[in-house]
Amino acid sequence: MTGRYVKLPKPDFTGRMSLEEVLYLRRSYRRFKDKPLTMKEISQLLWAAYGTNRWGKKVVPSAGATYPLEIFLVVRDGGVVGLDPGVYRYLPDDHALELILKGDVSDALCRACLSQGWVKDAAINVIIGAIYERTTGWYGERGIRYVLFEVGHSGQNVMLQATALGLGSVIIGAFIDNEVAKVLKLPRNVKPLYVIPIGRI
Repeated sequence: MTGRYVKLPKPDFTGRMSLEEVLYLRRSYRRFKDKPLTMKEISQLLWAAYGTNRWGKKVVPSAGATYPLEIFLVVRDGGVVGLDPGVYRYLPDDHALELILKGDVSDALCRACLSQGWVKDAAINVIIGAIYERTTGWYGERGIRYVLFEVGHSGQNVMLQATALGLGSVIIGAFIDNEVAKVLKLPRNVKPLYVIPIGRI
Protein backbone atom coordinates (compact mmCIF):
# COMPACT_ATOMS: atom_id res chain seq x y z
CA MET A 1 0.00 0.00 0.00
CA THR A 2 1.30 3.44 -0.85
CA GLY A 3 -0.14 6.80 0.09
CA ARG A 4 -3.50 7.47 1.66
CA TYR A 5 -5.70 6.11 -1.14
CA VAL A 6 -6.15 2.40 -1.85
CA LYS A 7 -8.17 1.25 -4.84
CA LEU A 8 -10.00 -1.99 -4.08
CA PRO A 9 -10.37 -4.94 -6.48
CA LYS A 10 -13.62 -5.05 -8.38
CA PRO A 11 -16.28 -6.94 -6.40
CA ASP A 12 -17.98 -10.02 -7.76
CA PHE A 13 -21.68 -9.77 -8.58
CA THR A 14 -22.30 -13.51 -8.65
CA GLY A 15 -21.44 -16.02 -5.95
CA ARG A 16 -21.16 -19.71 -5.22
CA MET A 17 -23.96 -19.77 -2.62
CA SER A 18 -27.63 -19.08 -3.11
CA LEU A 19 -29.26 -16.43 -0.96
CA GLU A 20 -31.29 -19.16 0.71
CA GLU A 21 -28.15 -21.09 1.69
CA VAL A 22 -26.45 -17.96 3.04
CA LEU A 23 -29.49 -17.13 5.16
CA TYR A 24 -29.59 -20.69 6.46
CA LEU A 25 -25.90 -20.71 7.40
CA ARG A 26 -25.60 -17.19 8.87
CA ARG A 27 -24.76 -17.03 12.56
CA SER A 28 -22.66 -14.94 14.95
CA TYR A 29 -19.04 -15.96 15.53
CA ARG A 30 -16.88 -14.72 18.40
CA ARG A 31 -13.77 -16.85 17.83
CA PHE A 32 -11.44 -16.24 14.93
CA LYS A 33 -8.29 -17.87 13.60
CA ASP A 34 -5.12 -15.79 13.53
CA LYS A 35 -5.06 -15.71 9.73
CA PRO A 36 -5.26 -12.65 7.47
CA LEU A 37 -7.98 -11.76 5.01
CA THR A 38 -7.32 -10.86 1.38
CA MET A 39 -7.91 -7.58 -0.40
CA LYS A 40 -10.52 -9.34 -2.55
CA GLU A 41 -12.46 -10.30 0.59
CA ILE A 42 -12.20 -6.74 1.94
CA SER A 43 -13.49 -5.45 -1.38
CA GLN A 44 -16.46 -7.80 -1.29
CA LEU A 45 -17.38 -7.03 2.32
CA LEU A 46 -17.26 -3.26 1.89
CA TRP A 47 -19.20 -3.40 -1.38
CA ALA A 48 -21.90 -5.38 0.44
CA ALA A 49 -21.92 -2.79 3.21
CA TYR A 50 -22.46 0.31 1.08
CA GLY A 51 -21.25 -0.15 -2.46
CA THR A 52 -23.15 0.69 -5.61
CA ASN A 53 -25.54 -1.52 -7.53
CA ARG A 54 -26.45 -1.92 -11.19
CA TRP A 55 -28.40 1.35 -11.19
CA GLY A 56 -25.68 3.42 -9.53
CA LYS A 57 -27.48 3.48 -6.19
CA LYS A 58 -26.27 2.02 -2.90
CA VAL A 59 -26.84 -1.70 -2.32
CA VAL A 60 -29.05 -0.84 0.67
CA PRO A 61 -32.34 1.09 0.60
CA SER A 62 -32.12 4.65 1.90
CA ALA A 63 -34.97 7.02 2.76
CA GLY A 64 -35.04 9.65 0.03
CA ALA A 65 -31.61 8.43 -1.15
CA THR A 66 -30.09 10.57 1.62
CA TYR A 67 -27.38 7.98 2.35
CA PRO A 68 -26.44 8.94 5.90
CA LEU A 69 -24.01 6.08 6.55
CA GLU A 70 -20.23 6.23 6.72
CA ILE A 71 -18.26 2.98 6.66
CA PHE A 72 -14.88 2.55 8.33
CA LEU A 73 -12.42 -0.35 8.33
CA VAL A 74 -10.08 -1.14 11.22
CA VAL A 75 -7.22 -3.43 10.20
CA ARG A 76 -5.08 -4.98 12.89
CA ASP A 77 -1.42 -5.82 12.43
CA GLY A 78 -1.29 -8.74 10.00
CA GLY A 79 -5.04 -8.63 9.49
CA VAL A 80 -5.09 -8.16 5.71
CA VAL A 81 -2.49 -9.29 3.18
CA GLY A 82 -1.03 -6.23 1.48
CA LEU A 83 -2.80 -3.64 3.66
CA ASP A 84 -1.11 -1.77 6.50
CA PRO A 85 -2.74 -1.71 9.94
CA GLY A 86 -4.83 1.37 10.50
CA VAL A 87 -8.23 2.98 10.23
CA TYR A 88 -9.65 3.51 6.76
CA ARG A 89 -12.75 5.21 5.42
CA TYR A 90 -14.61 3.43 2.63
CA LEU A 91 -15.27 5.60 -0.43
CA PRO A 92 -18.26 3.88 -2.10
CA ASP A 93 -18.31 5.91 -5.30
CA ASP A 94 -14.66 5.06 -6.01
CA HIS A 95 -14.77 1.63 -4.35
CA ALA A 96 -11.59 2.59 -2.54
CA LEU A 97 -10.14 3.16 0.92
CA GLU A 98 -8.82 6.38 2.40
CA LEU A 99 -6.30 5.97 5.20
CA ILE A 100 -7.28 8.21 8.09
CA LEU A 101 -5.13 6.81 10.91
CA LYS A 102 -1.97 4.68 10.77
CA GLY A 103 -1.31 1.84 13.17
CA ASP A 104 -3.10 -1.00 14.94
CA VAL A 105 -5.88 0.39 17.14
CA SER A 106 -7.60 -2.94 17.77
CA ASP A 107 -6.67 -3.01 21.48
CA ALA A 108 -8.09 0.47 22.04
CA LEU A 109 -11.19 -0.38 20.02
CA CYS A 110 -11.65 -3.52 22.12
CA ARG A 111 -11.56 -1.46 25.32
CA ALA A 112 -14.07 0.99 23.87
CA CYS A 113 -16.30 -2.03 23.14
CA LEU A 114 -16.39 -2.98 26.82
CA SER A 115 -13.40 -5.34 26.41
CA GLN A 116 -15.18 -7.81 24.15
CA GLY A 117 -12.14 -9.85 23.14
CA TRP A 118 -13.38 -10.80 19.68
CA VAL A 119 -12.96 -7.16 18.63
CA LYS A 120 -9.21 -7.49 19.22
CA ASP A 121 -8.95 -11.04 17.84
CA ALA A 122 -10.72 -10.36 14.52
CA ALA A 123 -8.63 -9.67 11.43
CA ILE A 124 -10.72 -6.58 10.76
CA ASN A 125 -13.58 -4.59 12.22
CA VAL A 126 -16.11 -2.84 10.04
CA ILE A 127 -17.61 0.19 11.77
CA ILE A 128 -20.84 1.66 10.49
CA GLY A 129 -21.48 5.25 11.51
CA ALA A 130 -24.05 7.80 10.48
CA ILE A 131 -24.39 11.51 9.84
CA TYR A 132 -27.99 11.85 11.01
CA GLU A 133 -28.43 15.34 9.57
CA ARG A 134 -28.32 14.03 6.02
CA THR A 135 -31.66 12.33 6.67
CA THR A 136 -33.22 14.40 9.46
CA GLY A 137 -32.68 17.50 7.32
CA TRP A 138 -35.38 16.11 5.03
CA TYR A 139 -37.55 14.11 7.40
CA GLY A 140 -37.14 15.80 10.75
CA GLU A 141 -37.14 13.63 13.86
CA ARG A 142 -38.58 10.67 11.96
CA GLY A 143 -35.36 10.61 9.99
CA ILE A 144 -33.66 9.10 13.05
CA ARG A 145 -35.77 6.00 12.54
CA TYR A 146 -34.87 5.87 8.86
CA VAL A 147 -31.15 6.03 9.66
CA LEU A 148 -31.51 3.11 12.06
CA PHE A 149 -33.35 1.12 9.40
CA GLU A 150 -30.48 1.76 7.03
CA VAL A 151 -27.73 0.70 9.39
CA GLY A 152 -29.64 -2.56 9.93
CA HIS A 153 -29.78 -3.17 6.18
CA SER A 154 -26.04 -2.53 5.85
CA GLY A 155 -25.08 -4.64 8.85
CA GLN A 156 -27.11 -7.59 7.63
CA ASN A 157 -25.50 -7.30 4.20
CA VAL A 158 -22.05 -7.47 5.78
CA MET A 159 -22.92 -10.56 7.80
CA LEU A 160 -24.48 -12.34 4.82
CA GLN A 161 -21.49 -11.50 2.64
CA ALA A 162 -19.11 -12.76 5.33
CA THR A 163 -21.07 -16.02 5.44
CA ALA A 164 -20.94 -16.35 1.65
CA LEU A 165 -17.15 -15.92 1.82
CA GLY A 166 -16.78 -18.57 4.53
CA LEU A 167 -15.85 -15.96 7.15
CA GLY A 168 -17.22 -15.37 10.63
CA SER A 169 -18.71 -12.13 11.92
CA VAL A 170 -20.69 -10.71 14.80
CA ILE A 171 -22.54 -7.42 15.15
CA ILE A 172 -21.77 -5.39 18.27
CA GLY A 173 -23.91 -2.58 19.58
CA ALA A 174 -22.53 -2.54 23.13
CA PHE A 175 -19.78 0.06 23.21
CA ILE A 176 -18.99 3.51 24.56
CA ASP A 177 -19.91 5.77 21.66
CA ASN A 178 -17.53 8.61 22.48
CA GLU A 179 -14.63 6.22 23.05
CA VAL A 180 -15.14 4.46 19.72
CA ALA A 181 -15.32 7.83 17.99
CA LYS A 182 -12.10 8.91 19.73
CA VAL A 183 -10.21 5.74 18.81
CA LEU A 184 -11.19 6.09 15.15
CA LYS A 185 -10.70 9.87 15.06
CA LEU A 186 -14.21 10.25 13.66
CA PRO A 187 -15.50 13.68 12.66
CA ARG A 188 -17.80 15.12 15.31
CA ASN A 189 -20.93 14.66 13.19
CA VAL A 190 -20.32 10.92 12.57
CA LYS A 191 -21.99 8.75 15.22
CA PRO A 192 -20.85 5.11 15.47
CA LEU A 193 -23.75 2.63 15.41
CA TYR A 194 -22.30 -0.83 14.74
CA VAL A 195 -18.94 -2.52 15.21
CA ILE A 196 -18.60 -5.75 13.20
CA PRO A 197 -15.57 -7.97 13.90
CA ILE A 198 -14.79 -10.30 10.98
CA GLY A 199 -12.24 -13.08 10.65
CA ARG A 200 -11.47 -16.61 9.58
CA ILE A 201 -13.24 -19.44 11.38
